[in-house]
Amino acid sequence: MSKIPTVTLNNGVEMPLLGFGVFQIPPADTERAVLEALEAGYRSIDTAAAYQNEEAVGRAITASGIPRDELFITTKLWIQDAGDKPAQRAFEASLRRLGLDQLDLCLIHAPYGDYYGTWRALESACHGGAVRAIGVSNFHPDRLTDLIAHHEIVPAVDQVEMHPYYQRTADEQAMHKRTVQIEAWGPLAQGQHGLLRDPVLTELARAHDRSPAQIVLRWLMQRRVPAVVKSTQPQRIRENLAVLDFELTDADMARIAALDGRTGPAYDTRDADTVDSINTMKVT
Repeated sequence: MSKIPTVTLNNGVEMPLLGFGVFQIPPADTERAVLEALEAGYRSIDTAAAYQNEEAVGRAITASGIPRDELFITTKLWIQDAGDKPAQRAFEASLRRLGLDQLDLCLIHAPYGDYYGTWRALESACHGGAVRAIGVSNFHPDRLTDLIAHHEIVPAVDQVEMHPYYQRTADEQAMHKRTVQIEAWGPLAQGQHGLLRDPVLTELARAHDRSPAQIVLRWLMQRRVPAVVKSTQPQRIRENLAVLDFELTDADMARIAALDGRTGPAYDTRDADTVDSINTMKVT
């Protein structure tokens, strides 16, 4: 299989354009799913402290036998660990659970609590060599820009919800202006909104002899947007990766671009009730 293309982050680190995510995969199933993903050819794995499956990801990394320098491992720090010292402890705990000496990317999971303190802890970890790149997740441009204005290291990545019905074009432009790489979580809309039954996507799938999911992932890849995709089904894991040997035309890309605005976010991080819910969620 061809090697997954990469994008160069603002500090020179190379990040694969397609990664395997483990959000909502139970710990008992995570090791098997990650091993299947690695065997299929994925080299970027995305987890988080809040997913409570970092240990299973670590076991899969070890069991795979793949050299560490061929892998790109991302995790995220949860908001209950916000602040300098708590974030430092949480970062070290994530490393232990993953069985790693160094992370490739560590993100602040959400823009709540003392994320200034968390960012200082991540800057220290970056300077110390325990992580190659640091970034954020679910930050809108205002919070992202404010973080940049008051700190030394510019986030390498902002991982946000993004799919053909919710394309975040203005947000992507704001990130690009500030050298921050947008990354898509939920690129297939988490199976919601009928995205994979969309007439445009299904027509393009027939034309290219692909699945609608493959069309979406190829669309993101051609836009140079890294994406995190999840599945526990071996066939689907392999299928989602099989997007390297075809190309969408400019007309195809324009048709997908025209789908923007069909839905809003699944998780509105500016909604007061959502903020209440997230702030009361404890990770054990």
